[in-house]
Order: sequence, then structure tokens, then C-alpha cells
Amino acid sequence: MKKSNRLTLFIVIAMVAGAILGYFVHEKYDEATIAEFSKNIKLFTTIFLRLVQMIIAPLVFTTLVVGIAKLGDLKTVGRVGGKALLWFVTASLVSLMIGLVLVNLFKPGAGIELSNADVTGAKDLMGKTQVFSLLNFVEHVFPKSMIESMANNEILQIVIFSIFFGVAAAAIGEPVKGLIKAFDHFAQIILKMVGYVMNFAPLGVFGAIAAVIATKGLAIFIFYGKYLLYFLMGIGTLWVVLLGVGFLILRKRVPSLLKHIANPLVIAFSTTSSEAVFPKLTEELERFGCKDKIVSFILPWGYSFNLDGSMMYMTFASMAIAQAYGIHLDIGTQITMLLVLMLTSKGIAGVPRASLVVVTATCAMFKIPPEGIALILPIDHFCDMFRTATNVLGNSLATTVVSKWEGALEDPQQV
Repeated sequence: MKKSNRLTLFIVIAMVAGAILGYFVHEKYDEATIAEFSKNIKLFTTIFLRLVQMIIAPLVFTTLVVGIAKLGDLKTVGRVGGKALLWFVTASLVSLMIGLVLVNLFKPGAGIELSNADVTGAKDLMGKTQVFSLLNFVEHVFPKSMIESMANNEILQIVIFSIFFGVAAAAIGEPVKGLIKAFDHFAQIILKMVGYVMNFAPLGVFGAIAAVIATKGLAIFIFYGKYLLYFLMGIGTLWVVLLGVGFLILRKRVPSLLKHIANPLVIAFSTTSSEAVFPKLTEELERFGCKDKIVSFILPWGYSFNLDGSMMYMTFASMAIAQAYGIHLDIGTQITMLLVLMLTSKGIAGVPRASLVVVTATCAMFKIPPEGIALILPIDHFCDMFRTATNVLGNSLATTVVSKWEGALEDPQQV
């Protein structure tokens, strides 16, 4: 059995084992014991995620700089960036529209029970929320210190600095080739570290699943089954659209792509963290045949601008909260909300439960009670599993499609 397949098997086993242990603890012990168990078992997940986070900033910086330098000139960078932006904007609008159509069709908010609201969790999220303004947006996108951005793993800010650095290096040319080569070697070292870090993935998955099942139990699906079902229908629709477009462009190579990203998808699904798979996804896309210069340019950018699963959920959740409170929003207001979400969602990938933070802020803007976020918090972890995996799929397709458009997608079997 290949090492990647073996790791995937261990991750699936860890998911099942974590669910069984979590259910046992939930059924046999009191709330205080469960809370203590969840806090301790999540240490496994914390260790894994921190190991991944320690390599994200240097990996994004080095690979992006090298990728831009290899692209050659500003014209090429602009062409590739333009194609990526076309995909990102289109995919985001489609994702938001799918969420908007389904939430109007099925009205999942009407079935949410007010007695199950997670008020404490909602207060925590509201504390992270800022009223959207152009100033806040600019401050979040553009770094004032590269060191601070790397320390906080602000991917979008790192991308901005790396683009300027890479373009400047490409403009200087021959005198800095040695530095670019050194960055290339440094990136290879980081990618080698990825293999070591991924060995901790089953433990991280085990801790995450055990903690959430122990705390929430399986009974939560009785109250929120309808909400989750409609959300999964939306995610399923989005997957059909994304894979359909993928088949039109990539043809018969889509099954091979899914096989390559199966491991990152499972890890993202179980840990609800896109960051957890960024290094591994970079490696797998290059193995699939995408040129490293394209992967290192598109993927970091996509992590901030191409969150398809999260985008779909934002309109779905915002409208569901409005429905739960009996607030009617006309079509014009809903379209305005869609456009606001299109803008405010950019660059929030590094924020814990980022989708809900944006939803909370958006509700306040449209006179929907922002504390309504408490209504969907109990089921949110399970929704987050699916939307995170969808984000990984969307970014994988974006990277491979742009590689195809650039004539930079190789077939490893023919090389």
C-alpha cells in the first residue's frame, strides 16, 4: 500500500475511533467531565494544527516568490493572475447564488428551534466582529509589517508582500538568480517537513472528532437534521457544478485529480481547517502535474479569495437566521446582501470560524439580529466539515484549470 493511501486509511480509522469514544463519553459522564475530556482530547488537534501552522508562512512566501520569478515578467504574472481572478469571482458568485436559491426554496430557518440556541458561543463570535468599512478591509489586506503578517499567519498579507517581492526579483533578473535558487531549495526543505508533520494527522483528526461528539452528542441531528440536510444539498449542488466545469476543461483527468487530493480532503473535512492541508495540497497538485510556478502563485491567493464552500454557507446561514426570526427580505435586498458578502468575505481564511464571523457582521448590517448566530452554532461544526472540504476542492480545481489554460499541466504518466 502506498504511503499516502496508508495515511488516508489511518485518518479514516481515527475518525471512526474518535466518534465512538466521543459518543461513549457523551452517554456515560456528566457535563463537567465531558467538558474536561473535550478540552484535553483536543490537545491532539492543537498539536497537529500548530505543527502545520508553523510551516505555512515560510512555505507561502518562498514558493510564491519562486513561482513569480519563474513566470518571468510582469506581463505573464498579470495574465496568470487575471485568469485566476476570473475563476475566483465566477466561482464565488455561483456559490453565493446556490446558497441564496436553496435557502429561499427550502426555508431551513423556519425549522430552527429557539430553545437550542448556543448563546455563549454567539457572544464569543460577536466579540470578533467588526463593522465592515473600507478602512478595515484595506488594513486586513495590505500588510504594515511582513514579520507581523508571518507571525499571525495572515495569508493574504503574505501573498501581497510576496507578489511585490517576486515581481521585483523578476525585474532585476540575473543578479538575484542565486537568491531565487536558495528560496527554491528552502521551499523544498519545507515540503519535506510536510511529510513529517502529516504523520500527526490521524491524532489531530481523532482529537477533533472525539471532542465534538462528546460535547454535542448525536441527538443534535434530531433538532437540526432538516437544516443540515438542506445545507448538504447545497454543498452537493456546488460539487456537481465545480466538478462539471472541471470535466469540461480537464476531461478525463478529474478522477486522477480527486485521487491525488483525497488525503487533503479527508484531513480538511475532519479538522475543519483549510490551513491544515495547505502544504500537503501544494505537494499533491505538483504530483498531479501542475507546474510549481503556477501552484505557488494560485493556491495561496485562492486560500483568501476562493472559498467556495464558505461562500455558499454565508448566504444560506444569513437568510436562515432571518427566516428563524420571521424577517422578510425582498429580492433586491437579498442581491445587495450577496454583493456585500462577495466583498466582505475576502481575506478572512485565517480567522477561526471565519464564515460565521462574516455572517454575524452581515446580519447586523441588514437589521437581522446578529445574536441569531446562536441558532445555528450547535450544528455549525458539522456544516464546517463539509464547507472546508469544498474550499479545498475549489482551490484544487482553480489551480489545475489555470495550469491547463496556461499549457502548464503535465501528465506524470507521460513524463
